[in-house]
Amino acid sequence: MKRRRFLTLIAGTLVCPCGSKASVWQGTALGADVSVTLTGPGSDAALSQVRATLMRMEKLFSLYRASQLTLLNATGILPALPPEMLDLCRIAGQVHALTSGCFDPTVQSLWTALATGGDIAAARRLIDWTAVTLDASGITLASGQTLTFNGIAQGFATDVVTAELAALGFTRALINIGEYRALGGPWHVAIADPAFGVLAQTTLTGQAIATSSPAALMVGGQPHILSRDGAAPHWSTVSITAPTAAMADALSTGFCLMDRMAIRATLSRLPGVTARLIDTAGNLTTA
Repeated sequence: MKRRRFLTLIAGTLVCPCGSKASVWQGTALGADVSVTLTGPGSDAALSQVRATLMRMEKLFSLYRASQLTLLNATGILPALPPEMLDLCRIAGQVHALTSGCFDPTVQSLWTALATGGDIAAARRLIDWTAVTLDASGITLASGQTLTFNGIAQGFATDVVTAELAALGFTRALINIGEYRALGGPWHVAIADPAFGVLAQTTLTGQAIATSSPAALMVGGQPHILSRDGAAPHWSTVSITAPTAAMADALSTGFCLMDRMAIRATLSRLPGVTARLIDTAGNLTTA
C-alpha cells in the first residue's frame, strides 16, 4: 500500500540556471513515487547508480516484497544486521525517545489487526519500541511484534541517495523518495493538505522536507498514523523541514499524534528543524 504524501513541486521550479539541462529519472521505491533531478556531467550514469541504490533499500526495508524487514517480521530475529539497517534503527530509536513514543515502528501489528479484523486490543499491547533488543550484532523483537519502517525508510533512502550523489561531485540535485532532500538550491516546494489543498510554499537549499497527512490513507476506518492508546491524530497535516530526510520523515509521523506544546518542547531540542501544522479546520501555523 502506498503511503500518500502531499508535498508538491511548484510548477516551473525545475528550470535550471544558465540554461543547463536537467536529467530526471522517475520510478517507484518503498511504496512511493520517486523522482531524482540532476544537473551536471555524468548525470545518466549517476541515475543508474540511484536505481541500484533504491533496489538495495527495497531489499532491506520493504514491507511488500521479500526483504530483511519481512524476514525479521516472520522470524522475530535478525542475528546479522546490515549496517544501513542498524543506522535506520538507531535513528528510529532517537525519534521514539524525542516524541515520547509517538513515533514507534512496532505499530505494524496494530496496522495488520485493523486491516484484517484481528484482535486490536492485543495488537495495541505489542506497541513498544523499548521491547526491541538492538545492538551491532542483531535485532530481536518481543514475542508477537512486527515492525514497519514506512515512517522513516523513505527518508533514510533519500539521505543515502543524496550522500552518494554528493560523493560523485554533484552540487545541485533534488531527490524525492516520498520525502524531498536538496543538494544546493534553491528548490521551491508547496505544502498541501488532502482536504484543503496548497496552503504554503517554502524553499529548500541543502535541506529536507517531509509531510504526513493521517487521513490521506485509511486502515480499518482509521487514519493510517496509529497510536498505542487509540488517540486520534491532532493534525490534518504536519510538514517538517530538517537537515536530513530521515529525521523529517519520522518527526512528521510522530508529530501528528502530539499537541502543539509537546511539539514545541521537542523542537527546542532540535536546531535546524521547523514544523508547519495544519489543523482539521485548515488553519496553518508554524510551531
